[in-house]
Amino acid sequence: NRKDNLKIELDDHIKTFHFYFFTLSPDEKLIKSQITKALYLADGSAKVQYDNLKENGYYSNLVAGNVNQRIEVDSISVDLDRKPYYFRYYAKMFITRPTSVVTRSIITEGVIRDGLQPSDNNAHGFLIERWSTLENRDIRVESR
Repeated sequence: NRKDNLKIELDDHIKTFHFYFFTLSPDEKLIKSQITKALYLADGSAKVQYDNLKENGYYSNLVAGNVNQRIEVDSISVDLDRKPYYFRYYAKMFITRPTSVVTRSIITEGVIRDGLQPSDNNAHGFLIERWSTLENRDIRVESR
């Protein structure tokens, strides 16, 4: 079924983008590589968020503090009945610091434009647009 395949491809695109944007290790080269991959999958709205985080020292603090973060998707909802396709992404982010592990609730939303030429950097030919974070809050802090 075309709609089932479309939902699977859209979910994969959304998951892949968020993985590259949020799964980071305290290594400047790796961070740059991950963010570059993420930015191929989204428009300038993701670049603005990246630039804001960078300007506020977020990435240099990851490196300096030897912090590792990874994201795990909880669910993704996509409205296939209108274009561009609206989505909402729900996940948990785990931030491992030398002294603690923080679990955060992450919710983002945006729309997906289709019809781009697929490429090595964007296999599905989708583009996340108007991406924004609705929630990014600590839900648990555990000592290590």
